[in-house]
Amino acid sequence: MQMKLKMTVVAAIAAATGVAMAQDMIVKIGHVAPMSGAQATYGRDNENGARMAIEEMNAEGVMIGGKKVTLELVAEDDAADPRQGAAVAQKLCDAKVNGVVGHLNSGTTIPASKIYNDCGIPMVTPSATNPSLTKPGYKTTFRLLANDNTLGAGLALFAANGLKLKRIAIIDDRTAYGQGVADVFKKTAAANGITIVDEQFTTDKSVDFMSILTAIKAKNPDGIFFGGMDAQAGPMLRQMEQLGLSNVKYFGGDGICTMDLIKQTAGAKTLENVVCAEGGTSLSKMPGGAAWKKRYDAKYPGQFQVYAPYVYDATHVLVDAMKRAGSADPKVYLSKLAETNYKGITTHVQFESNGELKNPAITLYSYKDSKKTALN
Repeated sequence: MQMKLKMTVVAAIAAATGVAMAQDMIVKIGHVAPMSGAQATYGRDNENGARMAIEEMNAEGVMIGGKKVTLELVAEDDAADPRQGAAVAQKLCDAKVNGVVGHLNSGTTIPASKIYNDCGIPMVTPSATNPSLTKPGYKTTFRLLANDNTLGAGLALFAANGLKLKRIAIIDDRTAYGQGVADVFKKTAAANGITIVDEQFTTDKSVDFMSILTAIKAKNPDGIFFGGMDAQAGPMLRQMEQLGLSNVKYFGGDGICTMDLIKQTAGAKTLENVVCAEGGTSLSKMPGGAAWKKRYDAKYPGQFQVYAPYVYDATHVLVDAMKRAGSADPKVYLSKLAETNYKGITTHVQFESNGELKNPAITLYSYKDSKKTALN
């Protein structure tokens, strides 16, 4: 009888241990970016940032509400296409992920944000900059860098006050991002004495810009602003050189402000006329930028572009809110996410009531001797 009782106690302890192990949580973090198509280099860089954050946190050990947690990345490809972005957002909702980092592009993030709001999943975008993202007032939507109002205005003010330019042509790719940042640049430039001599439009799939550049050349601009991505900016800069537009300054937002732009321009001298803007400070000035970049390069050599440090921080910000709430349930930790006060590697992260980053900085860059160099 005593032996039987002892065995029963042992079995009970084993069962209890098994229950405890079963209660170790899997917390799913969704991540969405273009992993196929012309913007795949961006997408890979973004996903690397999320994967690096999750692997490091898992190695350190994560506790939420007194339970050991294993973080799992659920990575999806939206191909920078708004319809695919919406489909992927619904897929993540159906999978009941605990939070989402993404999307990369404004054109995919804006429609996806409504879907996440409707299913109650918080999302933090590390790279979508169109100001319209936060206008609906969704409590589930957060942005971790400066929006286009800051980027476009900063570039226009530099063109007017720093470079004293007078005549600028504008090209945009008609995406939510490209059109948004171009509109802000146009309004700010015009308000600061710059004449907009021409406006041309293209798409985010185009690679032939000879006709629109020829039309612009006839207007004799001293600068061109392009609202779009590096996959178009690269060939555009090559064609500008072919058309003799080698002394024309070339402006763009964070969409063109990549390391890959150097490769895309294939040695064109017009690369040295580029001035681009990113939200945030340069890596060397970020609170933990240099040490983070060293770890990133060791893990993903040659893949860094722009946004990976923001993705890394966004992933940490989601998990930090869960820790403070003692729960990975979106309904429980959402209020803590809004109260974020997190010392990240990019900045000290705090959010405005509409989900925008408080006190966002921007950095202007140029490309001298085929190296991306901060101007401020």
